[in-house]
Amino acid sequence: MAAPREQYDEVYVYAMSRPGFLLQHVADAFAAQTVDCNSKPISIVFALAGLYLHVERHFSGFQVQKVHTLLARRRRWWPHVPLPTERGRITVIDVLAANAGQERDESIHAWCQSVWSSFHDSRTTIIALLAEYDIH
Repeated sequence: MAAPREQYDEVYVYAMSRPGFLLQHVADAFAAQTVDCNSKPISIVFALAGLYLHVERHFSGFQVQKVHTLLARRRRWWPHVPLPTERGRITVIDVLAANAGQERDESIHAWCQSVWSSFHDSRTTIIALLAEYDIH
């Protein structure tokens, strides 16, 4: 069996050709699920902002990418986000096990939802951060 990073790489390549820049959601879900205490705060904040915008606000990958670009333009202190022990029941392994096409695309969306739900304690922090940029 491939290591999670190798499976992520395979899903990443798959997502590159999918409509709506699905690749962005794959990158955010994997980042949020795999960051650790040594990761830069910007990594987790961007991943969670992307997941929030996708799951709750129904942003496309292209729209999330534009928000990431906007956030990156201004140098700032990024809020601390506690890392939950459980980061979602769906993983890149489950996504890769789904048949390519609509089934895998739906699995990617379910993965995003699963990971975002595990960070429920950080929801208010992410929404407040985005509000600073007038993103609702």
